[in-house]
Amino acid sequence: MPIKGQALTRYIFVTGGVLSSVGKGLVIASLGKMLQVRGLKVTAIKIDPYLNVDCGTMNPYQHGEVFVTEDGGEIDLDMGHYERFLDMDLPKDQNVTTGQIYWTVIDRERRGDYLGRCVQIVPHITDEIKRRIYRVADRAPYDVVLTEIGGTVGDIEGLPYLEAVRQIRLEKGFENTVYVHVALVPVHDITGEEKTKPLQHSVNELRRIGIQPDIIVARCSRMIGSDAKAKIALFGTISGEAVYCSPNVKCVYELPLILDAEGTGDYLCRRLGIEAQKPDWNPWKTVVQSFADASQPVMIALCGKYTSLTDSYISINEALTHAGAACGAKVKIDWIETEAFEEEPSTVERLSSYDGLLVTPGFGSRGTEGYILAANHARVRDMPYLGICFGFQLAIVAFARHVCGLTEASSAEVNPETPDPVLDLMPEQRELTYKGATMRLGAHDVSIKRDTIAYRLYRSETIRERHRHRWEVNPAYWNILQSHGMVFSGLSPDGRRVEVFELPSSYFYMGTQFHPEFKSRPGRPDPAYYGFVKACLEKKAGRPRPQFYA
Repeated sequence: MPIKGQALTRYIFVTGGVLSSVGKGLVIASLGKMLQVRGLKVTAIKIDPYLNVDCGTMNPYQHGEVFVTEDGGEIDLDMGHYERFLDMDLPKDQNVTTGQIYWTVIDRERRGDYLGRCVQIVPHITDEIKRRIYRVADRAPYDVVLTEIGGTVGDIEGLPYLEAVRQIRLEKGFENTVYVHVALVPVHDITGEEKTKPLQHSVNELRRIGIQPDIIVARCSRMIGSDAKAKIALFGTISGEAVYCSPNVKCVYELPLILDAEGTGDYLCRRLGIEAQKPDWNPWKTVVQSFADASQPVMIALCGKYTSLTDSYISINEALTHAGAACGAKVKIDWIETEAFEEEPSTVERLSSYDGLLVTPGFGSRGTEGYILAANHARVRDMPYLGICFGFQLAIVAFARHVCGLTEASSAEVNPETPDPVLDLMPEQRELTYKGATMRLGAHDVSIKRDTIAYRLYRSETIRERHRHRWEVNPAYWNILQSHGMVFSGLSPDGRRVEVFELPSSYFYMGTQFHPEFKSRPGRPDPAYYGFVKACLEKKAGRPRPQFYA
């Protein structure tokens, strides 16, 4: 089948060496931002070499947060970085996995598309990889398509992707393709020396595969010195002006500014033959400055099931930071496993030392009684509370038990034998057997009730938010919950599902069935997160509950 790709589109491929999670996603997002501020139209692709079709069935401890797109993709967390930095919604087919590639090729073979031929990694798998990259380029008049290849150079599962991007250079030309390699430069903890040898080895492995990097980004805890840069250039066989450093930063949104100040953006444009306009960083600098200016400390307890890996909740962390910058609060998060409260319920009292409590998404029974204890503690102590998805659901369970008198209330997910399933499986989920991509996923409209906190925050009767759940508030319990003071301030447009609840008698106590963190942006925080952080700040100062119009 023909493989196309727009003739004027340029392609940037980012690979990683030494170890995974080295920061390739932030580098891709930063490169894209540098090109955006020069007036170029860009988009980004994330390649994950695992055999899963997507990461929706993975435990967050395996791969970090499952990010959800507008069109219902359950994808890699790096797509969240791309969306936040580039301020654009990316479709799910811009996350490519080995499971998707092989599924497609095998399906073609079974249909007879390859009759008479032996189906092989090269050319059939590599052609399908290229087709997916070119399909993105054909979708819109992009100037540059950036693609991150997950994992590290040398991983056996990543080899077909490296071969595919090697072929793309042959097809599109040297002048239209750039290879960027990101690798760790550790600092020796005894001598303080920057060690470039691991990076050199990863570059050698990349060259063995047939790819010579055009740009090398050294990932280090600090800015590397000129001697280290010279060594990287020498052994990487590239010009010294093509070696850059991605250091640790206080705020991730500083990284594009740092890399651009090193000359990365201008070099990229020269290398790709792009005559770009002068970069306008002023709007981005204003956003970055807002994070630096946020000075009033707010301590948030973030309770959940996967808190020992903070990447499990990276979008929540970012949404809290965005909200804090918008109201001048320097948000500090303590990550607390709810299992600790189950093992020793009295330890829930430690939450009293925080300014607010956020209870996170999750699935399954582990830690759920701890969720419920935490949610009830916040209500009783009148702590600002925000519950997201599972945190929304189990706060309703806590309210049913401790306010409505349904002492054995639970979610049917957690306890199928509960006499009072205030949370139940959605009817359309009952006959499903496949777990992958079968939840209620992606963006759905939500109708917001007037004269509620939710309406004052969102300032609209209709919002559109991203979902990822199978369970919902059981309609059989709506009356008793509302008669005891709970307000359903957001419903699905057909009135069948509760989307937002709040407790007007509390200072700030709200839950959302959807995941507002996925649409929060630097400089434009999600309203629910903004309301929560603002309430934490105002209550700590002893002021009345904010009206949220300002």
